[in-house]
Amino acid sequence: MRFLVTGATGNVGREVIKDLMRTGEDVCAAVYEAQISQVEGAPALRFDFRDEATWGPALAGTTKVFLMRPPDMADVEATLIPFLQQANAHGVQQITFLSLIGVDKNKKIPHYAVEQAILASGIPWTFVRPGFFMQNASQAYRDDIRFDDRIYVAAGNGKLGFIDVRDIGAVAGKSLREEGHRNKVYAITGAEALTHAEIAAIISNAVGRTITYANPSNRDYKDHLLRMGYPQDFVDVMSGIYF
Repeated sequence: MRFLVTGATGNVGREVIKDLMRTGEDVCAAVYEAQISQVEGAPALRFDFRDEATWGPALAGTTKVFLMRPPDMADVEATLIPFLQQANAHGVQQITFLSLIGVDKNKKIPHYAVEQAILASGIPWTFVRPGFFMQNASQAYRDDIRFDDRIYVAAGNGKLGFIDVRDIGAVAGKSLREEGHRNKVYAITGAEALTHAEIAAIISNAVGRTITYANPSNRDYKDHLLRMGYPQDFVDVMSGIYF
């Protein structure tokens, strides 16, 4: 079998590749940057969901696909859905899609549309629906924590079961390597569900200064992201996810 891993240079994609490479699988890392020759020991191939010319070479000989929607891609109709059609034509036997916990209750976010497109494609599937990444604390939240001593997301008092990307990669890799995972949904979380106020308190104890949870309105959160330079599509998706 040959495994194609999209989003190969991302947090989860790298962990999926590591998991597959540990068992000696034939892995191809799909990357946007043409100068990258390999990822975690897997040979890399130029790939872009917005460039259909890159799809065929990536799918040729591919048995199973780890599919990740690029964070800045809200329009799945013109990108991921045609890609799924090509994957079906190339005889792909399974797609494991990195979705999002609660997507079945939030139909406005792109992950829901991708899941529906995969179901309609006829390709056997596995949906891995993680909670929020533990790495968000040191990446997505980093600058707000570092410079403003706060976490600034519009999540209200909702609780999240944060999970490490290494665990997400292990689950996704297992779903591709082993039999018995086709047409199944796995919602995966960390050991406990925490509010962002609780997360701020934990970080405060770790760094030795007071970090607060701002708990902004949805509108204020969107304005915050726009001021940071993020595109509108990305802002809308993030707002929907935290909602």
